[in-house]
Amino acid sequence: MKEQTNWLQAEKIEKVLSSGFPESMVILDCETTGGKSSYHRIIEVGLLLIENGKVIKRWQSFINPETTLPPFITKITGIHAKDLVDAPVFADIADELLEIIEGKILVAHNARFDYGFLRNEFSRIGIKYTAKLLCSVKFSRAMYPQFKRHSLDAIIKRFKLSIENRHRAQDDAEMVWQMFHKSTQLFTDDDIEASCEKILKTPTLPSNLDPNEIKKLPNSAGVYYFYDDKGLLLYVGKSVNIRNRVLNHFSQDHKNHKDLKMSARIAHIDFKETPSDFGAQLLESKQIKTLKPIMNTRLRKQKKLYQLKLVVNDAGYLSPSIVGVETEMANQQSSEQFGLFRSRRHITKKLEKIADQFFLCHRLLGLEPGKISKSKPCFRYQLKRCLGACCENETADEYNERIGIAFKEYQSKAWPWDGAILVLEKEMSINMDSIENFESFQHYHLIDNWVYLGRLSSPDDIQEYGYEVSDFAKTSQATIMTARELSRLKTKKEDVANNTFLNDSDSRIEGFDLDMYFILVRFLFDPEKRRLNQLKIIKLNKQS
Repeated sequence: MKEQTNWLQAEKIEKVLSSGFPESMVILDCETTGGKSSYHRIIEVGLLLIENGKVIKRWQSFINPETTLPPFITKITGIHAKDLVDAPVFADIADELLEIIEGKILVAHNARFDYGFLRNEFSRIGIKYTAKLLCSVKFSRAMYPQFKRHSLDAIIKRFKLSIENRHRAQDDAEMVWQMFHKSTQLFTDDDIEASCEKILKTPTLPSNLDPNEIKKLPNSAGVYYFYDDKGLLLYVGKSVNIRNRVLNHFSQDHKNHKDLKMSARIAHIDFKETPSDFGAQLLESKQIKTLKPIMNTRLRKQKKLYQLKLVVNDAGYLSPSIVGVETEMANQQSSEQFGLFRSRRHITKKLEKIADQFFLCHRLLGLEPGKISKSKPCFRYQLKRCLGACCENETADEYNERIGIAFKEYQSKAWPWDGAILVLEKEMSINMDSIENFESFQHYHLIDNWVYLGRLSSPDDIQEYGYEVSDFAKTSQATIMTARELSRLKTKKEDVANNTFLNDSDSRIEGFDLDMYFILVRFLFDPEKRRLNQLKIIKLNKQS
């Protein structure tokens, strides 16, 4: 009788999961040629189809990735190129696989990884696949918070599970199934159901991230910061809506290798609000250069920049030449030079764009080798994308007039004010007659000749920098008095009211900065942007 009882219990454990798990789900694992779902390919899929707690189907297939199998993948998985030569390509098994998984909750260990690969494989053959995700990493964290590690290896060790082929799709999927078995024995149906429902409500969040980290994010402009579980700053970004932008990172990471890699590490999110997009862009640029987050590749400080200068060649045609510019001197610009570029590659891209817009000659732009020759026009002339300056079918005067028009847009912007300015950035219009209902906050940005000097907590702080309000600004009593009144008001924004970051070292940039220059040009030269971001410019003089 004892042997029969044990046999019946074993049969029940093997066949049935807790009713707290979803009724219809697929536990799936993929092996791939690498970690970038938008580039690498699936080489094996293994899955268990579960209905009402029972495994009703096991399915596995090698997949020919139609690309090279890296040796390190063979070393990890034990899968060799010879195993894949006669395997079907993904398109050949797509219908069968979709029939099994469509409409089912997809379960995987770090589900975002496998889901990203599936979506991209289906997308390549014109099929849009979406699914609700139940990440077994999140499930393990929710049910076993006393353990620090929740990798599949850690779970195998935790429950002393036996696995024959680690890093093989079917075997790894079986390990998730075994963890669910153990959990069925250890927890009530209600506990399991509560954890599953919580995970399913936030299927796009990284496995290490507490959903409460999202709840605290505001629907307003500012800068956000991603940290790992050890407090290492991973990434700094900005948005006019912090919450929406952060969620967008997680919903789109199957398309972006950097986002997917970053999502696996995010454990904490911080943020700083700004009155508008103007302040958000400035703060993002400063913080990236100051804090140097490991996954931000753009907006890094440039030591050397480049410009273009138009010179007349021997035949009388204008051609651009590249001029190097030291960063600290970039704001001392000549009207005869055009643009500011981070690299020669950026210049090439810009010239290609201008050539397409204005039918300019690639040879004269330096994009195609060769000299002017009546007998040998450039390649684009044959495509009717060049009007013939390269073979003198277009006169120098005609070509020079057109290239002058094309380059005018990129002419370096001269500083339009006599001296420094203070830019007042407000979140909303202020009703000075009802200060008790005041729910706005404001920043003051000090700028001189395209150099961003810092963000101030009060307009009175300009004196510390050696400036005073100009006579012209003093004549506008409403403008300057409003600024002074605002500086005395306590706002509802905690970070502004406490001045926790307004005057620290992060608020200042040493010398000219290309990214700051582009931001200032975009906003200060555009009346509509100034209006929408509620920017007011106050002219300043040097103190006498």
